[in-house]
Amino acid sequence: MTQTRARQILQSLIQGMDPVTGEELPHETALQHADVLRALLAGLAALEQMAARAQRRAQLPGNVGQAWTTEEESRLVAAFKSGDSPVSIARQHGRTLRAIEARLEKLGLITEDERQTRGGFTGVSDPPQRPRLARGAILGRKRAQRRSR
Repeated sequence: MTQTRARQILQSLIQGMDPVTGEELPHETALQHADVLRALLAGLAALEQMAARAQRRAQLPGNVGQAWTTEEESRLVAAFKSGDSPVSIARQHGRTLRAIEARLEKLGLITEDERQTRGGFTGVSDPPQRPRLARGAILGRKRAQRRSR
C-alpha cells in the first residue's frame, strides 16, 4: 500500500466514510469516539510529515550525508584556493553550502565568521549572548513601563 492510499483511507475514516464504498458509516461505530478520531488524526499527520520529509530529502544534493574522501577533500581545497565560490563548489561536489563551509572551517581554510551559513562545523551555534541586567534595572524598567500606560 502506498502512503498516498493510506492517507486517503485515514481521511475517509476521519470524515465518517467507508474508504472502500464511499458510503457514510453508521453513527454508532468506534469512529465516533474522540480518542479514536484523535488517533486517526495523529496517524494522518505522521504520514503527511513523512511525505514532506521525503519531498525535502529528494531536493537535497546527491552526496548529502556521505563521508568525505581524501580525494574529495583535495578537490575541495584546490577549488577553494583557485577562487571558486563555496556555492559553485557545493554544486560540483553534490553537497550543501553548509557542508562545504563546515569542511572548509574544519580544514582551517575559513573561520566561523567567514561562513554564510549559521553554526560551526559541528552544526551547533551558540545562542547570542544577551547583556545581563541587574535585578534593579529590570524592576526599574518594568515600573517605567507600568507608569507609561
